[in-house]
Amino acid sequence: MLKRVILSIAGVLLILVIGGAAFVLSQINAPLWGTLFGRAEVQAGTLEARLRLPEGFVWTRYAAGITNARFMVATAGGDILVSAPRQGKVFRLLPDWDGNGVSDGTEVLLKDLNRPHGLDIWNGHLYVAETDGILRYAFDEAAGEVVGPPEPVVRGLPGGGNHWTRTVRIGPDGWMYVSIGSSCNVCEEDDKRRAAMMRFRPDGSEGEIYATGLRNSVGFDWAPWDGALYATDNGRDMLGDDYPPCELNRIEEGGFYGWPYANGDRAVDPDLGAGKGAEIAGSLPPAHGFGAHTAPLGMAFLDPEGLPGDYARSALVALHGSWNRSRKSGYRVVSLHWGEDGRIVERDFMTGFEADEDVIGRPVDIVQGADGAIYVSDDFTGSVYRVTYGGQAAKTADALPLPMSGRVSMTDRVGGDADYGRRHFARLGCAICHDDQAAPVGMRVVSLENLGGRYDEAGLADYLAAPQPPMPLFEMTEMERLDLAAYVLRKYP
Repeated sequence: MLKRVILSIAGVLLILVIGGAAFVLSQINAPLWGTLFGRAEVQAGTLEARLRLPEGFVWTRYAAGITNARFMVATAGGDILVSAPRQGKVFRLLPDWDGNGVSDGTEVLLKDLNRPHGLDIWNGHLYVAETDGILRYAFDEAAGEVVGPPEPVVRGLPGGGNHWTRTVRIGPDGWMYVSIGSSCNVCEEDDKRRAAMMRFRPDGSEGEIYATGLRNSVGFDWAPWDGALYATDNGRDMLGDDYPPCELNRIEEGGFYGWPYANGDRAVDPDLGAGKGAEIAGSLPPAHGFGAHTAPLGMAFLDPEGLPGDYARSALVALHGSWNRSRKSGYRVVSLHWGEDGRIVERDFMTGFEADEDVIGRPVDIVQGADGAIYVSDDFTGSVYRVTYGGQAAKTADALPLPMSGRVSMTDRVGGDADYGRRHFARLGCAICHDDQAAPVGMRVVSLENLGGRYDEAGLADYLAAPQPPMPLFEMTEMERLDLAAYVLRKYP
């Protein structure tokens, strides 16, 4: 048996060449390549027919067309930032100001990066984890804009290998935590920073190894009720369909979590566990076991406000899905529920990404936005889904600040921008007074039909500065009034 098994596409080809073809082919079914590389679209109606949530929750496809959409961070201004490592970019998804469940636009925020993956925002900076280091940018959350050049705060992290993605989060203790996966399937690493979690001061100083034996802990977050740090971990491959389990670990400073000598709850690894009894006995067992090869990635503890009562102590985890089982497993989002006794119960949350071996999505990461909605990224179709509960979606436009003022000076363009104006129209609730479908029952609607016959853009903007009562006065900049006028005149010519 091979003492050191390095599992990658190149490694699979090597095993085939040297005579392990029968074993490898038993672990990989025919649709492997499509599952690994994804596809841009799915057949019309398939998502609607297949994706399911618990009762009371609803989803929309918030954004699409972001090839290799991976990790996310939500801004205080209502944006969702999404990394796309394959493109070397970070995208900005604009808020859903018109309340239709879809982002109002996608912009490239950063480009020309070295496989950017993890993202976080802290103390006026956006942190970006590249495969070999951490960058930070001065960042205006309200405007959704980077306002300075990149500052490399950590350089020279071990890059590449089987697990090349890096995740960065600023913890509640003010330290910057960085996860670094193993270079292999199972091996003894020469670089002790691999298969580990490190932490640094936010400026990159005082770097240290925080926990070890973590084969590939892509996602991590802190439980809001006690501050404990939890991380997902992907179990090793090439030991059959149903072994070993993937893991959720409670991360403690100085803790060793078993890899490469043990799998699951201190089970001896058949390749490297012999003679490592002391190390295995001293390892920390998982807090929770996921199914084998389900590939848990991003996780997020939920703010339970507005959610059912059983989500008071809960997290969502994205199971990216297997690539090396004879039958697929994972391909879903699950919820974890902590009991008062500390036991964790796993339940299905968002399902249907795989059915009868047909894959239409691979969930990667989860964040909760400033609007309280839950966002799920999918690197298979390049989508981000938005999940809400009950009437949450209806309050979106009112719940967020409008990061428009001051973004463009009057000298940069002439006249209003109707796209921005549409967001003002939704934010201010104009439809309640001017749209039959939105107005409360029995309310008299003030028609805006043929408004263009009475006003031009400048004239309507002037009217909005001091409207005729009982129309309320809304505090807006001159540009915002021009934008709103442009939209209204386009909608009601």
